[in-house]
Amino acid sequence: MDKRTPLSRDDVAAELEATGFRHDGERLTAEFRTADFASAVRLLDAVAVEADAANHHPDVKLGWGRVEFDLVSHDVGSVTRRDVELAKRIAAIAGEQGARVR
Repeated sequence: MDKRTPLSRDDVAAELEATGFRHDGERLTAEFRTADFASAVRLLDAVAVEADAANHHPDVKLGWGRVEFDLVSHDVGSVTRRDVELAKRIAAIAGEQGARVR
């Protein structure tokens, strides 16, 4: 399967189970809670490094003690393997930094 092949909820359900991300039919989305604004920014900064390395970037909402990530392959208009891989990496980074899934 190509990294640009659209994936359904069923295609990714098992892989996303422990990540905090959910497939809402259009994108993968998750919100992570942190202790304060500075720690939310640190989480976002670490994810930005990974996203740049993968050349695949999430849509982000940043607030006091929270970061929300939305992943979709805009060039395909759907969730693809690239989104799943980045979701798993984001979840790992969040865990390393002590963030928790909302």
